[in-house]
Amino acid sequence: MNLLFSNDRRGEYPKSWYAATAHPAERFPPLRGETRADVCVVGAGYTGLSAALHLARAGLDVVLLDAHRVGFGASGRNGGQLGSGQRMDQDGLERLLGDAEAGKLWHLAEDGKALVKSLIADHRIECDLKPGVAHTAASARDVTDLHRYAEHLERRYGYDQIEVMDAASCHDLCPSPAYKGGTLDWGAAHLHPLNYALGLGRAAAAAGVRIFEKSHVHHIEEGQPATVQTDKGRVIADHVILACNGYLGGLNRKVAARVMPINNFIVATKPLGSDAARVLTRDVAVADSKFVVNYFRLSADGRLLFGGGESYGYTFPADIAAVVRKPMTEIYPHLRDVEIDYAWGGTLAITMKRMPYLARLGPNILSASGYSGHGVGTATHAGQLMAMAVQGQAEGFDTMARVPTPAFPGGAMLRSPLLALAMTWYSLRDRLGT
Repeated sequence: MNLLFSNDRRGEYPKSWYAATAHPAERFPPLRGETRADVCVVGAGYTGLSAALHLARAGLDVVLLDAHRVGFGASGRNGGQLGSGQRMDQDGLERLLGDAEAGKLWHLAEDGKALVKSLIADHRIECDLKPGVAHTAASARDVTDLHRYAEHLERRYGYDQIEVMDAASCHDLCPSPAYKGGTLDWGAAHLHPLNYALGLGRAAAAAGVRIFEKSHVHHIEEGQPATVQTDKGRVIADHVILACNGYLGGLNRKVAARVMPINNFIVATKPLGSDAARVLTRDVAVADSKFVVNYFRLSADGRLLFGGGESYGYTFPADIAAVVRKPMTEIYPHLRDVEIDYAWGGTLAITMKRMPYLARLGPNILSASGYSGHGVGTATHAGQLMAMAVQGQAEGFDTMARVPTPAFPGGAMLRSPLLALAMTWYSLRDRLGT
């Protein structure tokens, strides 16, 4: 079974609030026959779009392939949060890699955040970019950890954009009985993820990228040049960039051993009207401290967009709304009976250490994936770093590639069951507050 086709109609966006409110999207033709390119990019999410755009800007001839549509995967379905730093906290990176390497990773991540904002501004992408991401704590211990971390970022890295919230100020922002305090990062932001992806697609096409949709890549023949084979065509390219994330399938075993697809789910309620103030009192996004993170924000038309729940198989649950309603009503009990207008799922990818996996798979093949729920900025930046590496400027790419990324134990057969057991344990711990 292939995740590319197991939950969605080929070439069609899911019935999400994002798709319903997306700007008109150009349809690109499928690849037919043979073509030649300097670089072939596989996957038209943030990573591939950014790589293709930056390569074309540098004057290279680029072909971009996607099995479905531009922004079809996690890039067009996620929570829309542009977070600060890396997915792993800086103190964890300091312990893992030392202060010098951790510092480089902090600055790279902030470069990625700035890159997203500059691309949106430069290409006039209308995607409702707004500042502010709150991190809310479900326990007193988590409050202490969040406050300590904010102080650490300011002291060590000079990052002073975080507002510390006690229980009262947190409740003023997010009137939920579930949270005991937190932080509010004004340097982070949130946006309409599909409109951002579609804007990158328009910018890439305008820069000369040849985009082919409904072009499923099923085999890559390594060599100089390499051959990228699709259902009805092939690309002969000097360089190949894999930007597939959770939809990689069997294209590369080395990546598949270290990057595991998981499914996550989001709902959009009906417009809440005046009741929106009982959810959030400011136009910011929220991510909480639970191991299986709940994340949410208000849409431009006053709906609650709430993400929660995960699964590890190839198929989405039959009733996604019911899956997400459970954590949503734990956070907002008064929304127990609220009408849900949209419910959708998507496949992202994680690594053992929750850091992205950037790798050279051959002399002329690069890959980046495994963003672990932190992909808006990181994936966009990874695309730029790969574009620079193709041109011989690999310092940033190599810094990211030095982060150790162990293979999942047990291979593909055991990694999902083992992760499911771990998630169950952490979920129980969150409920008990220990």
